[in-house]
Amino acid sequence: MVNKQKILIVDDDENIAELISLYLTKECFDTMMVHDGEKALIANETYQPNLILLDLMLPGIDGYQVCREIRAKSNVPIIMLSAKGEVFDKVLGLELGADDYIMKPFDSKEMVARVKAVLRRYQAVPKADTPKEDKGKCVEYPGITINLTNYSVTVDGVNVDMPPKELELLYFLAASPNQVFTREQLLDQIWGYEYIGDTRTVDVHIKRLREKIKDHKSWSLSTVWGIGYKFEVK
Repeated sequence: MVNKQKILIVDDDENIAELISLYLTKECFDTMMVHDGEKALIANETYQPNLILLDLMLPGIDGYQVCREIRAKSNVPIIMLSAKGEVFDKVLGLELGADDYIMKPFDSKEMVARVKAVLRRYQAVPKADTPKEDKGKCVEYPGITINLTNYSVTVDGVNVDMPPKELELLYFLAASPNQVFTREQLLDQIWGYEYIGDTRTVDVHIKRLREKIKDHKSWSLSTVWGIGYKFEVK
């Protein structure tokens, strides 16, 4: 019997949490509900969810801080839930490491679709015991190796940890050196057509990549103003 995927629901409104749990249970997910930030951090360790639905407005430790603390030691997918619709709130959530952002009130079908879309992207990560003879997809430049087969990036021989989407974005750009891609093209390629978000998602992930990988004398992640991004090989 296939184990059900586990969703941790973090919302101080018990009625909303129950409703979300009902929708996801109907889709054959296993769910756990907690109603404050401190319990969310504990549940992430004990329940080991496949994905977290995280409300921003929580008593005690708010959703932003919960996201920050979880992301410091785990790449578990996080979808933020909020009644706040300001661009600042969305961008801040993404910068802290959230994978998506859903506005309240939300449509149940849309919420389930987003959960499934995010899980599909993370399920694409292969196991670490990929056979050595299967070189798979790998691009190399002086000082950097990006391997999509075992989802690893090394810079000057040192492994750089990053979530799957960051690595996929870096690989996609590096596999087509000096080619400019618009934000819309990158959204389609990395997040897929089912992603219901905006182009700021790409900007946030590029920013995170630049924080982890500094420009090299032979290559760089370059912005083409008004258009998009490219992996520039000099």
